[in-house]
Amino acid sequence: MSDYIRICEVEKYYGSASNVTRAVDRVSFQVDKGEFVGVMGPSGSGKTTLLNMLATIDRVTAGHIYYESTDITELSEDALSDFRRDNLGFVFQEYNLLDTLTIEENIVLALTLQEKPKQEIVAASGQILKLLQIEDIRDKFPYQVSGGQKQRCACARAMVNRPRLLLADEPTGALDSRSAQILLETFTDLNRRMEATILMVTHDAFSASYCSRILFLQDGKIFHELVRGEKSRRVFLQEILDVLSLTGGALSDDR
Repeated sequence: MSDYIRICEVEKYYGSASNVTRAVDRVSFQVDKGEFVGVMGPSGSGKTTLLNMLATIDRVTAGHIYYESTDITELSEDALSDFRRDNLGFVFQEYNLLDTLTIEENIVLALTLQEKPKQEIVAASGQILKLLQIEDIRDKFPYQVSGGQKQRCACARAMVNRPRLLLADEPTGALDSRSAQILLETFTDLNRRMEATILMVTHDAFSASYCSRILFLQDGKIFHELVRGEKSRRVFLQEILDVLSLTGGALSDDR
C-alpha cells in the first residue's frame, strides 16, 4: 500500500494572542488506501478538530495535509469546495437526510446535482442499495424507516460517488446497540468490498474495535497507536480498553 493521505506537523490554535487554545499540536500520520482508521481520545483531545481539518471544514494553523499529491492547505475556498464535493464522503451522528425525498433520492442527490447521466445514476444507486441491504426501503421516506436504516442511507449517500475518503464522526452515537453493530459491519463491508478508505472518530471502544488501526489523541497529540493485524476483534477490543484505562477510562464526545 502507498501513502494515500499524509498529515504533516499539523497544528490548530483557537483564540486570541492573550488566550490561545492549542487544539491540535504538531500531529503527523498517514492513511493508506483501503485502511479503516479510528481516532479516539477524551473530550478536548482534538479528535473532532482533526477530522474537520481532514474534511476541509476547518483550516490548519500550521502544517500540511496531502491527498496524494494535492496539498489541501494551499487550496482556495472555491477549490476546497470542489475538492470536498469530488473526493470526500461524510457520515455524522445526525443523519442530515431530506424528509421530502425518498431514501433513494437522498442517496443520489449529489449525482443528480452534478447532472450525471441517468444511466450512471441508476447503476450507482442500485449497487450501493444492494451492498448496504436497503433495497427494500428505497421508495420510503426518512420518517418511515428506523434510525439504523437512516444511518445506512447516509452511509450510501456518502459512498455513492466513490470518494477517496469516508469521514465518520461518532456515526453510532444515536443508534441502539443492534443498529450500531449493523452499521459497523456495513463499514467493514465497504472497506473490504469497495476498498473504501475510512477515518472514524469515536469515543466508543466497541465501535473502534472494527477498525484496522487506532490513533489515540490526548492534549492535541497522538500518544499511542494500535494496529489490529491478524488479531480477533475481541482481543483488539481488550487492547483498546487497556489503552483507554490509561486516559481515565470513559471517554466523552468531543465537539
